[in-house]
Amino acid sequence: MKILVTVKRVTDYERKVKISPDGLSLVTEGMNFVPNPFDEIAVEEALRLQKAHGGEVVVISIGHKDASKEIRQALAMGADRGIHVIAEELDPDAVARLLMKIVEEEKPELVIMGKQATDDDANQAGQLLAGYLGWPQATFASKVEGLDSEAEKAQTPGVVIAGGEATVIREIDGGLETLKLKLPAIVTTDLRLNHPRFASLPGIMKAKKKPIKEVPVASFGVDITPKVRNVKYAEPPARKAGVKVADVAELVNKLKTEAKVI
Repeated sequence: MKILVTVKRVTDYERKVKISPDGLSLVTEGMNFVPNPFDEIAVEEALRLQKAHGGEVVVISIGHKDASKEIRQALAMGADRGIHVIAEELDPDAVARLLMKIVEEEKPELVIMGKQATDDDANQAGQLLAGYLGWPQATFASKVEGLDSEAEKAQTPGVVIAGGEATVIREIDGGLETLKLKLPAIVTTDLRLNHPRFASLPGIMKAKKKPIKEVPVASFGVDITPKVRNVKYAEPPARKAGVKVADVAELVNKLKTEAKVI
């Protein structure tokens, strides 16, 4: 089977993001960029499915010309080839429309995406892509059932493929939900689905020889005019320092009159 996986280049989530003085953009000078962590989980899941069923894993990144680095990291993990659509920052709708064109050309059985990117937290591209393609979707894939040993957990895909269907356990409010999808389908991954592997030295060396097809965004004939634009960035208000109260009566009074929680 052929599996397409998306990998987005995002700012390092472990570093503090700075806002420009005018509040219209983020300061990226000197900022480290990494693969979106949810997408790394998607790559790991694709590789486990490939081991179980054979086939090909194709990594796609849509974005800055330097995003080839993030594609190489996925190739070093074990993916077979990459596609890099070179573009500036796009909104989720434009990303979904571009991915639709790639899916129509590549004809995969499964598309796996991180549920959201840590830079904008939009959580929209996977759902939009499924809608445009008319494919079934399972979002927030998050759990592997019935495994005891850590070795099994490190090898077994959480998405079960059998008889032309994918079975996905996903998180919902208050519990878990099991979905069965007819292939081809879209799956988006949550944090608890797996632990992405580290790229080995042989994998890193092999990745240098694996092909990455670079495609200019204009070649798809897709209208990428943003439907959503960021008007302003602002840091959350600083938390106020706590206060000491003399007794329970004062505490109850403050909770009632100031915090208004009782």
